[in-house]
Amino acid sequence: MKKFFSEFKEFVMRGNVLDLAVGVIIGAAFGAIVTSLTDDIISPLLGSIGGLNFDQLSVNINGATLAYGKFITAIINFLIMAFIIFLIVKGVNKLMSLGKKKEEEEEPTTKACPHCCEEVNINATKCPHCTGDIPAEE
Repeated sequence: MKKFFSEFKEFVMRGNVLDLAVGVIIGAAFGAIVTSLTDDIISPLLGSIGGLNFDQLSVNINGATLAYGKFITAIINFLIMAFIIFLIVKGVNKLMSLGKKKEEEEEPTTKACPHCCEEVNINATKCPHCTGDIPAEE
């Protein structure tokens, strides 16, 4: 039983599990904000233009009430969340590509020997592999 708890502790304390837990908690909180934005601001504003709040839209079919307005509100919530996640991912990808461009722009530190094609220091005048002369870069 002690081994089980130590394995569980090791699993929980791994960085990716903690990151995932934090992401889920923040995502739930952010979802509540978007739901409030849609329910309390966007739907009433659209309702004031059309004269009806989306949440109030429904139809009765054989005694069953289909609240399709709430479904429209859920779609709006989803689109807002998807758009914001898209913007975040796009921003992170741009930041990551900036870091890669800096790495690519660095000066090369090695070159190929013209005789044996082995990698040698860019400042080398003789190849340490084949002892051939390496012409200076112009």
